[in-house]
Amino acid sequence: MGKIMIVGCGGVGSVAVHKCCQNSDAFSEVVIASRTLSKCDALKKKLEGTTKTKITTAQVDADDTAVLTELIRREKPDVLLNLALPYQDLLIMEACLAAGVHYIDTANYEPEDTAKFEYKWQWEYRERFEKAGLTALLGCGFDPGVTGVFSAYALKHYFDEINYIDILDCNAGDNGYPFATNFNPEINIREVSANGSYWEDGHWVETKPMEIKRTYDFPEIGKKDMYLLHHEEIESLAVNIPGIKRIRFFMTFSESYLTHLKCLEDVGMTSIEPVMYGGQEIIPLQFLKTLLPDPASLGPRTKGKTNIGCIFVGKKNGKEKKLYIYNTCDHQECYKEVGSQAVAYTTGVPAMIGAMLVMNGTWRRPGVFNVEEFDPDPFMDALNKWGLPWKISENPKLVD
Repeated sequence: MGKIMIVGCGGVGSVAVHKCCQNSDAFSEVVIASRTLSKCDALKKKLEGTTKTKITTAQVDADDTAVLTELIRREKPDVLLNLALPYQDLLIMEACLAAGVHYIDTANYEPEDTAKFEYKWQWEYRERFEKAGLTALLGCGFDPGVTGVFSAYALKHYFDEINYIDILDCNAGDNGYPFATNFNPEINIREVSANGSYWEDGHWVETKPMEIKRTYDFPEIGKKDMYLLHHEEIESLAVNIPGIKRIRFFMTFSESYLTHLKCLEDVGMTSIEPVMYGGQEIIPLQFLKTLLPDPASLGPRTKGKTNIGCIFVGKKNGKEKKLYIYNTCDHQECYKEVGSQAVAYTTGVPAMIGAMLVMNGTWRRPGVFNVEEFDPDPFMDALNKWGLPWKISENPKLVD
């Protein structure tokens, strides 16, 4: 049993707290810390009396490393789970180093003033975490996260080498809004409006936003249009999976979403460049975020399923082999369980699992690591136990 501090109390944070409280044998105490204390207190009130886990709350600005460090030192958690904004990753890593606490996150660092994300900034912390005897586990959501564990599991049990990976993220949920994002609108729109890219033969191939479109027949969902995006796990899997020749990432979008996004782009509302309005400087995308529905509020009105998984092509005993490992998740079932839609659920559950494995020593080594660098079996077992059961198709249809 141990104590976890969770920084961030949005949709994913709420799911992670719920799952930690369900797993009270592992988590004896949860500290919920956020800029908005009232959100933490409301979640505490909702869960108290339903769990053996002790819940405490704290107000903290994750941009203030000194204040966060002092909070960590005062609370003395065994691990810290970072579910704040990706802009704050490095600041929170600094606080964990200063306070001597293991670190877990779900999304890699990106500078606030540049729509670009990559692991190099966090990988540069390897030596410091190693010298401190601390573990930093990066990208432990679903994608990135479970997709990396799927890859490690496929390599361990089904392949001698993996040559091709296609990561498919399908959200067939309908929330009833003409335009809404299923996670932080600012991060979501920055991601999907950027150039796409995939990794092939040792280098990156860049594409225009939404340039490459494919249609795929997803199990339990049906045919959906999906588009090639850049995604962070491509970078780590290219390094950590031997024999790889190509990795691509595809995500589904509705026509309504794409039409609204294009209009917003055309009028400059997705820009992260400052503009003057009413005598003060604002960021158009940050202003747009205030107008869009809060993703944490989408749970009761979202219906349908998600399907996220990986298609692998490689070799076993000298022969070509294909495999598809995936999870399907029902939005309404997630809401019944934890009051959340499935996109937050599929991120919050793996975050809890990664924190548990670091805390109990199963996934603990000094340094900075991506999930595929650890033994996948304990994580895969935990997915089945804690709400994200996976399936395997031995002869999947490939993406052309």
